[in-house]
Amino acid sequence: MYDTLDIEHSGQVATVWMNRPEVFNAFNEQLIADLSDACNRLDADASVRVVVLGGRGRHFSAGADLNWMRRAAEGNEADNLADARRFARMLRLLASLSKPTIARIQGAALGGGTGLAAACDMAVASSDAVFSTSEVKFGIIPAVISPYVLRAIGPRHALRYFQSAERISAERALSIGLVNEVTPVDALDAGVAALIEPLLAGAPSAQKAAKELIEAIKGRPIDAQTLEDTAQRIARQRATAEGRDGVAAFLDKRPPAWAAR
Repeated sequence: MYDTLDIEHSGQVATVWMNRPEVFNAFNEQLIADLSDACNRLDADASVRVVVLGGRGRHFSAGADLNWMRRAAEGNEADNLADARRFARMLRLLASLSKPTIARIQGAALGGGTGLAAACDMAVASSDAVFSTSEVKFGIIPAVISPYVLRAIGPRHALRYFQSAERISAERALSIGLVNEVTPVDALDAGVAALIEPLLAGAPSAQKAAKELIEAIKGRPIDAQTLEDTAQRIARQRATAEGRDGVAAFLDKRPPAWAAR
C-alpha cells in the first residue's frame, strides 16, 4: 500500500514499519507523506487500539535523507517552508493520534528520528540505541521537532543538546525522559509487548480523554478555571458508556466490555 512503509496488524495492535533500511529509514518527501496518510487511517480504524512505530533494519531512523537535504539546500525559502510544514503536520498527526503510540527504537534515532521518538506517547529503546538533535552540525536548528523533544526532556536538557548536538546513549535518554524503557538488544520486542499489555487493559475512550487532558492542562496554573475544567472532564467521562461499564465491572468482579473484545 505504501512505498516507504509496511504495516502489520496483530490483534488490536498495528505496527508501522519505516521500510527504507538501505538509507537507515531516513526521511524524504515520500516517507513523510506515507506516515501522514498512515496516521490518518489508523486513527480512524476502531479495530486498532495501539500503534507501534518502528524501523526496518539496523536503525530506527537516521534523520533527513541526504538527497532531500541537498534539494532543500538548493531550494528557496518558500520551498523550504513548504517542506517544513509537511514534516510538522506529520509529526502533529502522530503526536495527536487518539490512541496510545509507542516508538520501538534500535540503533540510530538522529535528528528527525529523535523527533519521531519524542512525538510518540511512549518509547522503548534497545541498549544500542543512540539519539541526537544533530541539526546545528549542518547549520540548521531542530525547529519542527522541538515541541515534542522539549515535551520529553524539558528546556534545560534541550538547551544543552540542541546546541551541542552530542550523541545521547540509550541509558542517558532514559535518565532525561526521552525514552521510557531500555531493554537488551534481543529483548526489544518483549519490552514493547510488556508495555502494550497494560494499554490494552485500559478503556479506549478514556485513554483518548486522558491524552486530551494532558494537552489541556500542561503548563496551566492550578486556578479556578483549571479546577472547573478538570471537574467537567471527569464528570463527562463518568457519564460515558465506558465509564459506567468500567465501574459496574469492578463492582461485579467481571472484565469490562472493552477487555472482552
